[in-house]
Amino acid sequence: MAELLYDFDMLTKDNEERLEIFFSNSSFKTRGAVITDLDGTAVHEFQGKTIIHKDVELGLKFIYDVGRPVVINTLRFPLSVIRTFGLDWYKISNNPIPVVLLNGSQLGFISRAGDEFVFEQLKSYPITTDEIHDVVNKVRGFKGADSDDIILFYYPEDWKKGEIIWTLNAQRIPYLQKKYPSASTVLSIPLPALATELLSGNVCMILLLIDLPADKLMAYQHTKRSNFVTHRGINKLSGAEKIAELLDIDLRHSIGAGDSDMDNFLNAVGLSVHVGNPNLPFLGTTDTIRLATFIEFGNLLYKFAEMQQAVLK
Repeated sequence: MAELLYDFDMLTKDNEERLEIFFSNSSFKTRGAVITDLDGTAVHEFQGKTIIHKDVELGLKFIYDVGRPVVINTLRFPLSVIRTFGLDWYKISNNPIPVVLLNGSQLGFISRAGDEFVFEQLKSYPITTDEIHDVVNKVRGFKGADSDDIILFYYPEDWKKGEIIWTLNAQRIPYLQKKYPSASTVLSIPLPALATELLSGNVCMILLLIDLPADKLMAYQHTKRSNFVTHRGINKLSGAEKIAELLDIDLRHSIGAGDSDMDNFLNAVGLSVHVGNPNLPFLGTTDTIRLATFIEFGNLLYKFAEMQQAVLK
């Protein structure tokens, strides 16, 4: 077990006291976990690259060192997590990483197989035939020039297929390939053929966007609920509840952290941590702490691991 060498001093006294109260009154020591969103919470962009800040990295490492699991709960798809964070996060965990992906629709582990990383699925919730037809009909409702601005992302259950983008306008394919380099495929086929394609195999999530020049976000950084289509009732909350069942952890004795209105799993955890967004409506079953930055989140994890370490000594 690593010694806690850093003297973090970012948390307010009030937040530190509330953290101590939650720890003392919960069973985090034996039944809890840390469940965290990625973008804007555990990772951030720096000079065009998405990174795990050193303070968050240290906080996560110490949570792992004291024997409690960390679950990633993200909109990202398996290949995105593997390619962007697989190696760096695995260096921290040194074990398979439990993940809730694609807004709760795909659950499993990111694991190492020799020199490569793979996704091992535990559970998935594909979109139904009727739900896919609803999406296609919604796209069909856009007329004229608006049709060219619509792009549809979809994510097959077969994680190796990655992220696929559809556009009605074939001339936009080179532009979309450049704008969304995370995509494995960008295609342009008529709507009836798109419906056939979507129904040819299980699809876990669909994202509809109106793609405008000023819109520079990556696909998984969009957080409007109406844009995302998963099987009815499937979201980050249902995913957190199911992964907790599969891992035999208790959300009421766990810490959850997020930064957007997609992070509804923060309603189910004991300690809800809001990172950089003071307007989130989700309240933990025991308490809620609001932090200004992801650096404070790293500090919070560190302090919590310090309490756990003191108990284990």
